[in-house]
Amino acid sequence: MMITAAMLALIEEAGAAVLVLVDGVEELEFARSRLTRFEVVRQLLVMADLLDSLPESAQRAMPEIDWAGWRLVALTLCSKNRPQADTAWVAAAAMVPATLSWLRVYRRAEPALFEFKPTV
Repeated sequence: MMITAAMLALIEEAGAAVLVLVDGVEELEFARSRLTRFEVVRQLLVMADLLDSLPESAQRAMPEIDWAGWRLVALTLCSKNRPQADTAWVAAAAMVPATLSWLRVYRRAEPALFEFKPTV
């Protein structure tokens, strides 16, 4: 569980970074800003990779997370043939806030997933 808790903390940290980066930014401005877009994509990939790497038991415990959507985000952002700016914007504007909200809900409902207790 300690690894799961650490992964969830990193997911929350990356999500918070995305929210800060896009705060007050309009979609067109986001599409034009290479530096902001690059860092948002990097943080989104951190989130997507960590979400995908969570143990299956943790994923089952949080059914409201859009697991398939995050896998699609990762595939699209890693593809050179797909429009990354659109995917990054949708993920940053909709998926990140939704995921962070659900993680707050699950922190209350499934606190063991978020606890850094060493197992002996």
